[in-house]
Amino acid sequence: QVQLVESGGGLVQAGGSLRLSCAASGRTFSRYAMGWFRQAPGKERDFVAAISWNGGLTYYADSVKGRFAISRDNAKNTVYLQMNSLKPEDTAIYYCATPYARYTIGKGGNDYDYWGQGTQVTVSS
Repeated sequence: QVQLVESGGGLVQAGGSLRLSCAASGRTFSRYAMGWFRQAPGKERDFVAAISWNGGLTYYADSVKGRFAISRDNAKNTVYLQMNSLKPEDTAIYYCATPYARYTIGKGGNDYDYWGQGTQVTVSS
């Protein structure tokens, strides 16, 4: 059974930084892409970033390019989202996700089948 557990959220002032982590278990981590999504109150869930199974490909939403960085450590079965220069509009619940299929990567929510429980990020102005 695939399990994803996020951590690292919290309250930070605008301009600050946070690093989110997502620990995966239940299958061979290094064969699967990982993604980060976020959902603000009253809004739809949006794509944030994705990384391929070996870390060779990364994708970002335009709103976070240059500020956020996704990475992974396959030895630790963990994916990270380093968030810098945070803005109040980054406030949301952040979810990590992974697809059912090996060696595929996407930017849509429908491309992912397993989701974590989410971690709250709040950026104060």
